[in-house]
Amino acid sequence: MIRQTTLKNSIKCKGIGLHTGKKVSLTLRPAPTNEGIVFFRTDVTPIERIAAHCGNVTSTDLSTTIATSPTRPSITTIEHLMSAFKGLGIDNAYVDIDGPEVPIMDGSSSPFVFLIQSAGKVEQHRYKRTIRIKKKVTYKMDDKWIKIEPYNGFKINYSIDFNHPVFNNKPAAISLDFKDTSYIQDISRARTFGFVDQIEALMEKGLCKGGSVNNAILIDDYHIVNEDGLRYADEFVRHKVLDCLGDISLFGANMLGKITAHKSGHSMNTMLTRRIIADPSSYEIVINGFEDTDFTEASESFVAAF
Repeated sequence: MIRQTTLKNSIKCKGIGLHTGKKVSLTLRPAPTNEGIVFFRTDVTPIERIAAHCGNVTSTDLSTTIATSPTRPSITTIEHLMSAFKGLGIDNAYVDIDGPEVPIMDGSSSPFVFLIQSAGKVEQHRYKRTIRIKKKVTYKMDDKWIKIEPYNGFKINYSIDFNHPVFNNKPAAISLDFKDTSYIQDISRARTFGFVDQIEALMEKGLCKGGSVNNAILIDDYHIVNEDGLRYADEFVRHKVLDCLGDISLFGANMLGKITAHKSGHSMNTMLTRRIIADPSSYEIVINGFEDTDFTEASESFVAAF
């Protein structure tokens, strides 16, 4: 019997947004059972409450953005924090933020892991919900695709393909079975990455204002710009797994299944979760071995309403 968890204490941090370049304060707080992860924009009046659910995803351009509707205040770049919650098994938490973007920190989820570990974790009285995948679900776009299929556990096979000299001698695929994978050691330290010419173009458009070698792996025409190099030999593909975990967590429950992805990103990860919800025959939600029909119906209506 595995029970839901939340934070033991509240904890705060400050940082800058990767795309906005704005300083923000972030507070992680304990939350009751069955709340999931809920964000609060404290810089707007009234305070905006946004549940971290795939039905609330309003944009996947460069990062994952959530809002209760496209015209309401939003919060962007949530994927690294969500990945940390997922990787450390936190089911319920409140996130207060006084700006539109979660701070990028060092470009990985490791600083958020440290915050969560510092706050501590406590078990709650209700049992965890688990998604059990019953049949294969696939989402394709040109030469990119992502699928999930039944598996007695949780596993991710991920591959990338970049036509660039830096990637020629780097591992382009990874297979991680989470029965013997440590999120903290094997995934959390992998940083986001970008190409210098693309970043310069984004800056001209008013984006990526907070980007630097302090919070991303930068790649020029032939080399990695960062003097300290890579944290893992396959850091690029490991970060894609980190992102995928953050996006998939927006289903709102643990998962039993095997994900296989090639050149996927935030948009396709989100579309996979929505496609699963749209087909109730593809999964079941179980609590302590019994199907949770209330959660299934709520998830379907959440996406349909959006």
